[in-house]
Amino acid sequence: MFAPSQEQVRRFFCEAWAKSLAGQPLTPLEAQACDWITQHSEYHDDLADVDAAIVRQYTVEEGRTNPFLHLSMHLSITEQVSIDQPRGVKQAVALLARRLNSLHEAHHVAMEALGEMVWDAQRSGKPFDGEAYIDRLQMRATR
Repeated sequence: MFAPSQEQVRRFFCEAWAKSLAGQPLTPLEAQACDWITQHSEYHDDLADVDAAIVRQYTVEEGRTNPFLHLSMHLSITEQVSIDQPRGVKQAVALLARRLNSLHEAHHVAMEALGEMVWDAQRSGKPFDGEAYIDRLQMRATR
């Protein structure tokens, strides 16, 4: 399993964005990342300086979302949907996107459910429950 460090994640997003702005060729993963970065102009300043990004702390008290965590979750959900893992996530996100008339907003709903499920797993010490995650997504897609 690939488990990059915080610095590697931040460097990846900053460098992908810099390459995109410079018109340089992107890897498929960088292109996916830049698609999400483009939709989050509020993060562009955070991605402009890789050295500052590496050391910056994003605290709850600051009242601001960590852009690197947020973008990483977009990539995670993109990957989940592309391979339909856990099984049913592709359909659930498609239903959400249709209901919300926005894939982007569907991702945000999925992020909330994913975050809840990861938190539950960490708190209980049990493995991630993919079936319960899909149930949460489907419930949100149909309400």
